Amino acid sequence: MALVVVERHSPLTVIETWRRLVDWERHGAYVPFTRITVTTPPPVGPGTRCVARTGIGRLGFDDPMEITVWMPPTGSGPGRCRLEKRGRLVHGWAEIEVRSDPSGARVRWREELRVRGLPGPGDPLLAAAGRRLFGRTVDGLLRAGR
Repeated sequence: MALVVVERHSPLTVIETWRRLVDWERHGAYVPFTRITVTTPPPVGPGTRCVARTGIGRLGFDDPMEITVWMPPTGSGPGRCRLEKRGRLVHGWAEIEVRSDPSGARVRWREELRVRGLPGPGDPLLAAAGRRLFGRTVDGLLRAGR
């Protein structure tokens, strides 16, 4: 298992930072060759499912996820979301936490990944790639609309 941790500061409010990070379809704009689709009707909450489809043409794979924890921030109070990855290729979980900071908000994205067929010695490489990819995603989502 590879553990990925990305932390960022946002000059935005906790509420706006949260709103941008949980705009699931927009994540695909920052993940190469990936489109994300929410497959359950609104509202978002525990049980909401989405699929990240990564690939070109018919060559690719699905990364289905389900929200198991959904606690949006209230005012300056923290927010937390947990997704369980339930795919045939990618397993694990992701947690996004947003809390107040004296000059905006603090983001902590933690993700534990397992890729079927990848032996344990590959975990450091997977963690490094995850930090780069998820860091790019967080940075892009927080920058969008500024």
